[in-house]
Order: sequence, then structure tokens, then C-alpha cells
Amino acid sequence: MKNKNIGILTQCAVMIALATVLALFSFKIMPNGGSITPAGMVPIALISIFYGPKWGIPTAIAYSVLQMVLGFYPPPAQTFWAFAAVIFLDYIFAFGSYGLAGIFSRMFKNETVGAATAAAICTLLRYLSHFLSGVIIWDSYCWEGWSVWLYSLAYSATYMLPELVITTAVTALIIKFLKKPLSRFILVK
Repeated sequence: MKNKNIGILTQCAVMIALATVLALFSFKIMPNGGSITPAGMVPIALISIFYGPKWGIPTAIAYSVLQMVLGFYPPPAQTFWAFAAVIFLDYIFAFGSYGLAGIFSRMFKNETVGAATAAAICTLLRYLSHFLSGVIIWDSYCWEGWSVWLYSLAYSATYMLPELVITTAVTALIIKFLKKPLSRFILVK
């Protein structure tokens, strides 16, 4: 049992490293944060899909802390609570939601459909988190003539909708085409 846990922990660390490298190749399209990665969240989602939330959530949260350390955008927060809300909404919950992929993927008999749906749901949860952050914290950047709700919805959509398509498609492809070869290297639950 101990060796199995060490093997899974090693895979979690490798996937965090892979996701971090993929995030380095992101396309920064918005001035106040938000970028499109080449499937940067797929490695984190895969840990949860293969091993469930027991391993997925800590992996996703560790990744979120690493992302915060590597690229924190100072918010226009005037209070400690507003600053804490940015950390929670833009990092911990946004990236941590991918740790739930294993729960959503098991709702479907077809593994490919389950994995793709799980990736999509987790990305939508991340979008919701960034949207709420935009409404609560980043409202001072609201475009002139826009409501803060519409601004946050549109701003977050510019990078989250492409991220949704990429993450869902790549997760489905990996599960469909590489599951059998990967199963030799991935420890059984």
C-alpha cells in the first residue's frame, strides 16, 4: 500500500510539473489576467479522473498555489477580505475545481464521454469562479458603459471559452486513444 501511494504521489507531482510547463506556453490575451493554455489543465483533471478526488483535490490545490506563486496579479483589493477572496476565487477554487473531475467522470458508463464531460464541468466551474471574482473584486476595471455582471461574463469568456473547448477535446482524445497504453504505467485504484 505504501509503494502504491508513493507511485500515485509521484504521478501527481509529474502532472503538476507538466501542467506548469504547459501554462508557461499560454497566450495572454487580456491585460488584467486570463490566458489560454495548450491544454494546461488536462494533467490535473487526469489525476482526478484516474484516482478520484482523494488525490485530485490536493493535486489541483497544490497546482493552484504554484500558479499563484508564479504569476499573481495584484488585485485592486482595499481590504484583507477582498484580497483573500481573490486568492480563493482566482486560484484555489478556480484551479482546485479540476480536482473534482473524478466525481463527474464516474457518472457516465462511457469513459471518453465521462472524462470529456468532467473536464467541461470543471472548466465551467473555473469560469464561474473567475466570473464571481470579476464581479466582487475586479469591478473597478469594468469597461465604460457596461454593467459589472456583463463585463465579468464577457471578460472571463474571452479566455475561458477557448480553454473549455481545448481542455474538453484534449481530455477526450487522451482518454480515448491513450488509455490502454497509459494503463501499463498508471497504478490501478
